[in-house]
Amino acid sequence: MSVPFQRAADAVRGAGAEAAAIAGHLARYPTGVGGERRPAPGRPCPPQPEGTGDRSAAAQSRPADPGPERAGPAHDGSTHDGPVLFLHGFADNRAVFHPLLRALRRDGWTHLHALNHSPLTGDVRTAAVLLGRHVEWARRAHRGAPVTLVGHSLGGLIARYYVQRLGGDEHVPTVITLAAPHEGTLAAHLPNPFPITRQMRPGSELLAELRLPAPHCRTRFTAFWGELDEVVLPARNGRLRHPDLTAENVLVPGTGHVGLPVDRRVVDAVRERLTAAEAAGAQRWTSGGAAGAPAVAEATGLPGGPPALPPGGRLTA
Repeated sequence: MSVPFQRAADAVRGAGAEAAAIAGHLARYPTGVGGERRPAPGRPCPPQPEGTGDRSAAAQSRPADPGPERAGPAHDGSTHDGPVLFLHGFADNRAVFHPLLRALRRDGWTHLHALNHSPLTGDVRTAAVLLGRHVEWARRAHRGAPVTLVGHSLGGLIARYYVQRLGGDEHVPTVITLAAPHEGTLAAHLPNPFPITRQMRPGSELLAELRLPAPHCRTRFTAFWGELDEVVLPARNGRLRHPDLTAENVLVPGTGHVGLPVDRRVVDAVRERLTAAEAAGAQRWTSGGAAGAPAVAEATGLPGGPPALPPGGRLTA
């Protein structure tokens, strides 16, 4: 099979997978409209299935998404106590993370909280301030434990702004972004009534601010970006490249914008990085040490971090 034909076949398969992911997300979307219940400060939160208490009987009986549920090794009975906050993208809600949350809970993660933010939020900076309040709540609710942030699309940009510009790295040792427009997206030039989209245009004032020096930011980043992303244009703008930030950029072949959070390979990789972040975060907060020298890695693995990915900066099947 010739290389051009193989690429065309891969693109067709990827487009089909993205269409299936969009259909699945549309079916899940109503289940993520309401906010999740929170435990009282100082009390543990039980590992309940996502959406318990705010889903209809029909939604609860819907078959689970097959990919992430089959992903990864069998659960060994261990638990992971580090709190993780998930932040969705523009005009979306926390339902985008439901398959990922179920897979992580199956593997012993008990303190996962998916947040909703208003689609009417007009400024990334304002949204980052609100995110900071959630982070402070999470640290109080979980006895001062460091918090990990996972953001999809615009949510990843908000998480980055919080740790890089608002001092959030004091509370957040690790940020994982999924299809975040770190270098903007040409799609933001399309006419729409939402001012926050203008901040996602390449060369915007907000992105220029994020390019400013950040020598004191200690947070480690992992940025997953999909080869077939139809929202972040060009797709390579999902990479995080900053001389002062420690960042690992991971290309996921054959995956689009909505399909990235439910891709089996991404679920496995996120699980690995959360496990590494939990161990590194506990050591850092115990010793009071800072992160190492800034570095940008194209999916080659960071020193002391998770195992290196396959060569070529890609996740493979």
